[in-house]
Amino acid sequence: MNQVGGTGCQWSRDKLCDMESTRATLAKKRAEVQAMFDGVAPRYDLLNDVLSLGQDRAWRRATLAAVGPRPGETILDLAAGTGTSSAPFADAGATVLATDMSLGMLGVGKRQQPHLDFVAGDALHLPYADDSFDAVTISYGLRNVEHTLDALREMLRVTKPGGRLVVAEFSTPTAAWFRFLYEKVALPAVPVLARISPNPVAYGYLAESILAWPDQQGLAALMEEAGWRDVEWQDLTGGIVALHRAHKQ
Repeated sequence: MNQVGGTGCQWSRDKLCDMESTRATLAKKRAEVQAMFDGVAPRYDLLNDVLSLGQDRAWRRATLAAVGPRPGETILDLAAGTGTSSAPFADAGATVLATDMSLGMLGVGKRQQPHLDFVAGDALHLPYADDSFDAVTISYGLRNVEHTLDALREMLRVTKPGGRLVVAEFSTPTAAWFRFLYEKVALPAVPVLARISPNPVAYGYLAESILAWPDQQGLAALMEEAGWRDVEWQDLTGGIVALHRAHKQ
């Protein structure tokens, strides 16, 4: 387990600046995705808040409620980034492992929230034993994994029997008029609005990856194929985001 501590995995400003023009493609090669997120790490949380018009806070609250953490549970927060999504689980009394493959994101997170446990890990090869977690959650990260089905199977492997999975991900607006505005107006504007980012070109990938992502039913089918049971979903903000929930038998 590669844990990020106060003296480990440190990234200098020069290193981050070297990555300013990095973006991934829809092939989602792990090295490209990792480098892209290393490059946006310094202002990642700020950009999320700006680009979502503050809706990301409500989405995090909904994700927290869907996971339902309890004191004494062990929770894997995958694609945790800077740990913004992980902190509420710890506040609820659970042990949470904030896991991400971007060392840049983990370094920023450890400086901002030193009380959390940050672990470097690949969603396709998690550094955890079978049946380790009461709950696994991933927010806005499954879309960036090179092989979605394999990642869902790996999450199943590390979840305890009877444990649960919650996936928060951008999805497909349910109303036709809203979907048109979202896909034709809002998403194309994202790279322009992201100019305050140290790596604005990365946000072109964001829009492209959302448009290429399966809709709610499509993701549910992938989860069932991976072995998850009782799959259901809840639409947020008209379907811009969907929360998918499932259990391991």
